[in-house]
Order: sequence, then structure tokens, then C-alpha cells
Amino acid sequence: MGVPSFYRWLVEKYPNIVSPAVEEEEGVGEHRPDGSAAEVRYDNLYLDMNGIIHPCFHPEDRTGCPPPATFDEVFRSMFEYIDRLIRIARPRRLLYLAVGQFVVLLLMFSFIANPYVPCSLHEASMAACMLADGVAPRAKMNQQRARRFKSAKAAKEAEIEENLLRDRFRAQGKEVLPQDETPCEVSDPNIITPGTEFMERLSVALEYYVHARLNTHPRWKDIKVVLSDANVPGEGEHKIMSFIRAQRCMEGYDPNMRHCLYGLDADLIMLALASHEVHFSILREPKVCVPVTEASFTAQELQKVKCRGWFPRITEAKPEGKLPKKPYEFLNIWVLREYLELEMTIPGCKHDIERLIDDFIFICFMTGNDFIPHIPSLEIHEYAVDLLIDVYKTTFNKMGGYIVDTGKIKDKHAACLKVSRLEKFFHELALHEEKIFLKRYELREKLLRKIQREAAEVEWNERNCDLVEESSSFDLMDKSFLKQASISTSNDVDENTLELRRSLKDNLRSKEDIFKSGSSKHDRIRLGLPGWKTRFFRKKFGAETTNEVGRLQTEMAQKYLEGLCWVLRYYFSDVPSWSWYYPFHYAPFASDLKHLSKFKISFTMDKPLRPFDQLMAVLPPERYVWSHTILLSFPEK
Repeated sequence: MGVPSFYRWLVEKYPNIVSPAVEEEEGVGEHRPDGSAAEVRYDNLYLDMNGIIHPCFHPEDRTGCPPPATFDEVFRSMFEYIDRLIRIARPRRLLYLAVGQFVVLLLMFSFIANPYVPCSLHEASMAACMLADGVAPRAKMNQQRARRFKSAKAAKEAEIEENLLRDRFRAQGKEVLPQDETPCEVSDPNIITPGTEFMERLSVALEYYVHARLNTHPRWKDIKVVLSDANVPGEGEHKIMSFIRAQRCMEGYDPNMRHCLYGLDADLIMLALASHEVHFSILREPKVCVPVTEASFTAQELQKVKCRGWFPRITEAKPEGKLPKKPYEFLNIWVLREYLELEMTIPGCKHDIERLIDDFIFICFMTGNDFIPHIPSLEIHEYAVDLLIDVYKTTFNKMGGYIVDTGKIKDKHAACLKVSRLEKFFHELALHEEKIFLKRYELREKLLRKIQREAAEVEWNERNCDLVEESSSFDLMDKSFLKQASISTSNDVDENTLELRRSLKDNLRSKEDIFKSGSSKHDRIRLGLPGWKTRFFRKKFGAETTNEVGRLQTEMAQKYLEGLCWVLRYYFSDVPSWSWYYPFHYAPFASDLKHLSKFKISFTMDKPLRPFDQLMAVLPPERYVWSHTILLSFPEK
């Protein structure tokens, strides 16, 4: 998931950090037909397989082909996906595939025995690494659990809503396709979790894919491949960064090595910056993708392309039209580094670009990530990162220097974080808190009034239409009814099913909208108005007395400071503790983050869970989930 909205903010603020990715055509090689040289090739290509598995498992509407029904169809789609990424990045030395827990199976193809202690790459002309997510730390596991429970709840609500709509269509005489009861191997995305049959078969499929390409494909003839699957603990992107850090520490490492990392999570940008590798690019899809238009298909084909998800039968026939290829782009870290140096430099002060970048990464933790929630007053879409940068520059001299010292990143007592300086930063940030809450409240009330006004206008128009219809003669009503019935009986079943699906999506979207559903009318906290903090702790935590509120504020501040230290070490070094997690749903307010120097921070290094144990921890209890999630059996040892 990463950092919500961060990529969009970054590209809008610094548009020159991205450049279009050009795909190398088959058989063209280093030069194009017009004689011009192809784009610069990368030495190492790292694939975070999560960004490949999910798009191939449940593709979006614009892909123009039916969703897969079997594991083999998913695997074939993944192989094509990886082939295209390699044609785009054209790595020369290394391909690293990270699935999360799977390196041992590929020792026959890899030139290393351990993904964390790699051999030197200068002897290899080309190498490849593939990684998938393995067992995650507890801090991430809580987020995974919440996401899966929420998805299960949404699926149940969608099923109920669909049944209601089917009853309504049946009453109106509209025939629709029956629900597809055919067993489907890929009906439940929860199987993309370490410990399932799908992940085990994925490991075998990737092994087969790499073996086949190494033996038969000319582009792979000099390639060296590292494949880390879901049997190796850790998230894919962090296993990649561990590999890069290990390379940097080796004798003969080339500091001009060019790295390309493919993945969809915004935190990959943070990790790339944290590597301090200058020649680094993130390969990913643009936020705005090429739409499916009527020009690409006939009207009938277009409807089939757009119909997916709950009604796969309508998309069985592939359209004859051809969708444009999905575009990709490079986010160039070296350009971003230059922007950040200009953005964060304090006039009149000598600066160290590497330490400025470290501090930028750290203050961005406060906008939230997979491990800790965002501070309530900081929302990226409200330009929170701009505010954090302004506060940082304003308080830099008052703080006395940089907040982070990565030279002490492995210190057991979090000496890498200058807590006294961080306190001054939070004090300045807290001065903006109530202003942000008040502005947010005013905008929300303005939007609510607008929605209520529009709803009243719609209701008034509908009432007038009803009166006009009631004044019509009975004969006209009878003729209209007969005509409607005739049209209904002649309607195509597929068209009715498409209408059913559109109605279902509209209804579900309306229920999720806090304004249209009416839930926004019951905001009893009213952040920013007098007494907002007391109301917040009473509503969210049940704290009634001043002492209870004070104890909560202290505990939340301590745990949040622990969280900042945990994430800092996780991004720059390794997992400080597999069992640590932030125990609250909400982050403390900036104004509550004070007296931090009195807290003693330390972590206990322990072992990760087994894949089966994680599976038990994150899956929801719904029967349909368990029926589609086949668990592997593990030996007692």
C-alpha cells in the first residue's frame, strides 16, 4: 500500500522527475530502425512481484480481456508482464525477483546462495532478481488483517445488494444472467498470502519460467537471476533494499551502477532515496492510464470489455479491437534528489544533501504508512508534505541541526534519532493544528450544504414528475405499461445484466460516500471547535476524566515515538523487532507530542511468524474465504 497520495503529490509538484519508458522491440537490439540509439540500459532490475501478481490476478476494466479463472492463466499473464518489463528496462547485470519468501528453490539458476549476502556483480554481464512478499512484521500484519477484514465485509454487503437488485429486476420483468456458481481458483484474492497453495504453486511456476527463459531466450543468455519467494521472511521491497545495501558494502562495488526497481507502492520512492544510490529509477504505471474509448472497439465490444468482476460470463469473448499497450514511466531518483536539495536547503546554512534527504524521509513518516497512522492534522492531499518542509526549514536553526543520524542506525536505544530536536519540530508543527482542523471543518460544512441543496432539488424535480404522471389518463398509462412490457421482454439478457452491474456499483458507491449516506451529519467531535480534544478522546477511547485523557496522551506519544524509530530503522537497515506494532487506530495530535526525551526506546529482536501462523492471523473468519483459501500443511519441525 505504501504512502497514500504521495506519488500523486510528488509528480504534480516535481513533474520533471518522470520520463516515459520506451519498450525495446523484439529483434531491434541496441538501435532503433531509424538508427537512433535506444535509451540507456540499467545494470540491475529489481521486481517487487506484488506489483505484478495483483494486476495479473484481478486486472482492471481497461485491460480489455476477461479476468483469469485458473492459476495457470494468472501465471501466463505474469510471465508476459515480466517479459515486457525486461524489454523496457533492458538490465545488463542483474534481475532480482522478490516474492517475499523464495530464494532457496533457485540456487541452480542463481549465482548467490543467500539474497542478503550476495556475491560481487562485476563478473556478471547481466543478472536478475525476483522477490515476493514473505511473512511480514507484526506492524504490517495488523494493516493486512484490517484490509482483508474490510474486503470480506464489503464482499458480503455487495452480495446482499446484488440479491436485492436481482429481485427488483425480476419484479420488473427484466431477465438477467444467473449468478455464476462455477468454482473458480482465483475468486478470492486472500490466497495471495504466504502459506497458501497459490503462493506455493507460484514459486514453482516462477522457477519454471526462469529456467525456460535462461535456456531458450537470447535476451536472457547472459542474465543472472535471483528469485526470492514467499518462504523467505520479509516484504519484497525491503528484501531488495537489503540486497542493495549488501552490495554497497562489498569490495569492488561500482558506485555508478544503475538500478531500476519496478513496483507500485509509493514507499519504494522512500526506500530508493534511503539507499543513497544516485543512479536509481522507479519503473511503474502512470497514475492516469490510457482509457478505453469507443474508437478502440465497436459499441457491443466496448460493453463487453468494460464488464468484469461479478459478471464474468459476458466477457468470455475477447474483443476484436486492440487496446493500446499499457504505458509505463520512470521516476528518476537522481532528479528528485536535486529538487529536494533546492527545496530543503536553508539559506545561510551549510548543508549535507544526504542528511537532508534522510530528514525528508523521516518527516514524511508522519503522513502515515503501512506501519503507523498519519498525524490527524496531516493529509497529503491537503499539502501536508509542503507544510512539513516549511516547518522543517523554519525550525532547523532552532533545532540545532539534523533530526536523523543514520550513522547510528543500529544503536539499540535509537540514538539515530535526535529526540530533543524532534520535540522542537513538533512544537512548531502544533501551531498549525487548530487552523487546519478549522479550515477542514469549514470546507466540509460547505460541501455538505451543497450536497443537501442538490439532493433537495432532485427530490423536488422527482415530485413534480410524479404529479405529471399521475395526471395522465388511465389509457395512456395502460398503453405505456404495455409498451414497456414489450420492450422489457425484447431486451437482451446481456444488456440487463450490464444494467444490473452498473446499478450495483452505483449503489455501493453511494453507500460508501459519507455525505450521500448521511453519516457526515453525525460528526460529534467537530475537530477545531472549542473542546474538540476532550470530545475526541471521549468518543474514540471512552476517556471521561482528565487523568484518563492524560494517560492516553502520554501512552500514545510514547508508542508513536517508538513507531517512528521502528520505521526509521526498517527503512534504513533491517527489522528492529518482528513482534512490535503500534497499538492504536489513531496517531497522537501534534500538540500531544511533547516531553519525548523522557521516553526510553528499545526493541527486542525476535523471530518472524511461520507462513501458516501469519495466515491464521490475517484471514477473516467468513466461511467463503476459508473455502477458497487452501492451506498448506507444515511438518512439526
